[in-house]
Amino acid sequence: MFLGLVPLFVVAHTGHHIVSALLTPLLPFIRSDFGLDYTKVGILLSAYSLAYGVSQLPAGWLADRFGPRIVLTCGVSGAALAGIIAGLSPYYSLLAAALILMGIMGGGYHPAASPLVSAAVEPRYRGRALGIHQVGGSLSFFSAPLIAAGLAAMLGWRGTFLAISIPTFIFGIIFYLLLGRLENGQSSKKKSDESQQVEDETSFATKPRLVAVLICGITVMVSLYSTISFIPLYLVDAFGISGEKAAALLALCLSGGIWAGPLAGFVSDRIQRHVPVIVAAGFIGGPAVFLMNVIPYGWAFFGLLMIIGMSQNLNLPMIEAYVISNTSKKRRSTILGIYYFGSRGGNGVAAPIIGFLIDRFGFYTGFTLVAAAIVAVTIVCGLFVRRP
Repeated sequence: MFLGLVPLFVVAHTGHHIVSALLTPLLPFIRSDFGLDYTKVGILLSAYSLAYGVSQLPAGWLADRFGPRIVLTCGVSGAALAGIIAGLSPYYSLLAAALILMGIMGGGYHPAASPLVSAAVEPRYRGRALGIHQVGGSLSFFSAPLIAAGLAAMLGWRGTFLAISIPTFIFGIIFYLLLGRLENGQSSKKKSDESQQVEDETSFATKPRLVAVLICGITVMVSLYSTISFIPLYLVDAFGISGEKAAALLALCLSGGIWAGPLAGFVSDRIQRHVPVIVAAGFIGGPAVFLMNVIPYGWAFFGLLMIIGMSQNLNLPMIEAYVISNTSKKRRSTILGIYYFGSRGGNGVAAPIIGFLIDRFGFYTGFTLVAAAIVAVTIVCGLFVRRP
């Protein structure tokens, strides 16, 4: 499988995310340059995240309507072009507009990429390939702060955007041409693909089960991701450690994207089932969130952070694999767009709710309710999917 296009998909995934991931570490430089208050800083963050979440829905439909290749290219080169505009922005308003454009263009990547990754390998390697593909996004979030810190000192925040966005734009164009080979190679199998599509339509008729899997996946992803956002504050308030150390420990959660995704793919390929891994992510992640209330600060707590990150990243490639395996070819990107709309956009709803619970009742109650919600939804959806 490594002789194919999968490694290039990993690079494309890294390029897709790293341009937008530069924004947060570059905010101190941007704020100083434009003299921004916290409200305007928040607008910049929302400009990208809201556009990115909402754009997943039309992007999935467009990928099914016009083909995933061009939509994926927009997710890489289009987002990079917006990064170039951001690097050239002399005014705050133009920077905000560039970030909105970055979110709109970037929304096309995931609904289009997953079917292409699946098509690039044999079906028995599907879970593994999607798990390895996930590594690219995780690497970008890891490396973006380091890259931003190094380049901003030499080039400023504008130069940093340009230095990363220009090569990403070029790579996206080259990758578009390489993907043409994949499409040409599959054209000879058109008849078998059409017969397979008839079988896919039969599995698509089990729509309630697909809905249950999507609800379970979105709930686990949104709940864990939003909870992880509060972990640095919890470490500072509950254990009295420094903000710098709390931020560094967050990397333990983020490390799950590098190893848990491939692990989930390997297991699912061996057992040829995706739902057990999806359900396991909920049953592991929910109790892990609750145990943050119980386990004292130390090595056991550090391991717990890795388990939470693992649970989140077990979930993602398995949802993709399940959708691709259980929907018709002409609807895959649309369904994935719905999933990414919920899993990305849902964070904007869940995070304020969790914050309210913590403000009103404290971390213990807040984490307990999140854990209970994860486990309850996982039980209900798991029983529904297993129903004859």
